[in-house]
Amino acid sequence: MTQLAQYAILLGLTLGAFAFVASLYALARAIGRSLDEPGKDVPASSGTLSRDPVWVRYHAKYFGYALLFLAFDMEMAFMYPWAVVYREEGLVALLDMGVFLAILFLGLLYGWSQGALRRQ
Repeated sequence: MTQLAQYAILLGLTLGAFAFVASLYALARAIGRSLDEPGKDVPASSGTLSRDPVWVRYHAKYFGYALLFLAFDMEMAFMYPWAVVYREEGLVALLDMGVFLAILFLGLLYGWSQGALRRQ
């Protein structure tokens, strides 16, 4: 199969998926009815109306949690492919992962020193 034929199949599948979604959306609009209710456009939390405005600023302490989560999330995202390649590369891959984990560990130490791991 040529490369152009593979791209044609990919284009056909993409257009088919878009057509399927559009047809389901059109069917839902045709069959379903929408009711205008006064509470539909109001932001709610667990069925109760929110007291706070929609655009609330978050405290800066939560950004530390977010950064630590991203650091460990990226660690797992890179460790799975690394585990597959480790057998082929050997010691070089082990040293590379050691450097990567050391940098993440420095980020963890920084977060710890700033109090990001303290319960509040």
